[in-house]
Parts: sequence; structure tokens; C-alpha cells
Amino acid sequence: MTPRDGSDVYGNNRWSDLDRPPLGEAGLRRSLLRGDGLWSSLEVVPRTGSTNTDLVTRASSGAVAEGAVLIAEEQSAARGRLDRRWSAPPRSGLFFSVLLKPGEHEVPVERWGWLPLLAGVALATGLSSVAGVDTALKWPNDLLLTVGGEERKAAGILAERAGADGVVVGIGLNVSLRAEELPVPGAGSLALAGAKVVDREPLLRAVLRSFERWYLEWCAAQGDPGVSGLQATYAAGCATLGRAVRAQLPGGRDLVGEAVAVDGDGRLVIAGSDGTREPVAAGDIIHLRPA
Repeated sequence: MTPRDGSDVYGNNRWSDLDRPPLGEAGLRRSLLRGDGLWSSLEVVPRTGSTNTDLVTRASSGAVAEGAVLIAEEQSAARGRLDRRWSAPPRSGLFFSVLLKPGEHEVPVERWGWLPLLAGVALATGLSSVAGVDTALKWPNDLLLTVGGEERKAAGILAERAGADGVVVGIGLNVSLRAEELPVPGAGSLALAGAKVVDREPLLRAVLRSFERWYLEWCAAQGDPGVSGLQATYAAGCATLGRAVRAQLPGGRDLVGEAVAVDGDGRLVIAGSDGTREPVAAGDIIHLRPA
């Protein structure tokens, strides 16, 4: 129950920043939950540690079905790739996780590694259609926007296994962050990139509808990235390809070369100066020169 003064159960006034109104759970449910669609449930919580952690716990206990969507207005312990911490002011972005069960669609486990890249494509294409900004993906799934002539990271994606047959994919997108609120110098937001829409509800609807379309087409192709068109679309929007990069690999080894392809397993193929090509499945990629 919300107190009469407008504050939430955590004592934060939900109208303290009128540029950042709360999400309307009922309206989102009406527009996104359909009997023949992917999304099966949708919940908005005012604050939590991590939507990924919460949804993994629920999925592991069998409490939710595929297509569950958990959204938080604020996260206090959000995590990104390589266990990096991520934070943002309340209601300044979209912070949500979804539960997928590709095995139920006969997608082989060896193709599940495409899910984070699929989420990146869904996010980029969904935003481009509504927000009116140019987007690009840094391998594997960081969303880049142009702010002041520079590429800035505005979103990250984290996929985690949930039980024996589930994968939880979490997305954190900076929407209305102002320059003084950015957590690190290389961060950006839709507002700073000049997006024509910064209302979070139409943005969320567009992203989830895009995600639904890409996921169901990928499942229909039994996870084949070529047949579903996912591999080609990802490559077309990947800012890493064609650039000199440094890959900081697990174990402390660095690999320097040109990023030349994304292979059928979603790995980044790096060509060295000696002509050798090495696929990278995990690591931190640093762009060494502009596109």
C-alpha cells in the first residue's frame, strides 16, 4: 500500500522528480501480455538489489514460467558482465530481466550462447524504431550511442542460467541520466544522445516487442543464427567489426588485432598481424581506433 504522501514503502517520494514518473504496471500488462505471445507475466517493483538475482531465484524454484518479466524502478546491487557493478538514480532508466526457456522450443544448448547477442539486437532495433537515435553494438552486447561526437555505452546485458532449463537475461538502459549523474566518463544515455522519446513506457514496450519477435524467430529456426537472420543483423550493427581491438582474455592474456567477423557460435574472430585468426568467446574488448 502506498502512503498518502506519495512515498513508497522505502520512504522515497515517487513524485520527487517529475521528469521521471513511475512506470504503469497495469498499462504495460495490458499492452504486452497476450495469450499467443512470449510474455507471460509482468511485475514492476519500486526497488530491489538485482532483477536478475530475483528472477533466477524465482525460476529455480519453479515459481514463474517462460516469459516472466521483472522490472525495477531502482536497483541497489545491479551487476554487469565480468561482475562489474552498475548503478543509476531511481526511474532514470529501464532495469529489467526476462526468463527464457529455449529448450522448450527445441533449441540445442550449444546455441544458447547467442541469447545475449540476440538481446543486444532486440534492444538496438527496438530503440532505433522509437527513440530516433543511431545505435551500435560493441561485442558482445554493450549498446553504444553517440554523445558529443563520441561513442558512449548506454546499456549492458547480462545472461545467467536459471535452474536446469532456464536463462535469465537482464538489461540495464540509461534513459534520462544527465551528464552529472553518469557513473563513469564513458557512459551515456538516450537523453544525452538527443533521443526524440525518453518516456520509459513506450521504450520498454518497443524493446520487449522487438525481443519477442527476435526470440521467437530464432526459436523457430532451432537457434540457427544464419537461418533466423540473427547473425547477419548482429554483424551489420556491430561497431567492433573492422576495427583494431585489444581483447583482454581470461587468464591475463591480451590479443591485439582486427575484429573481422562474428562466427556461427557468436564468437568474435580477431585477425593478428601474422595472418592468424583466433575466435574469442569471452573477454573484455577495447576499441583501439575509431570506426
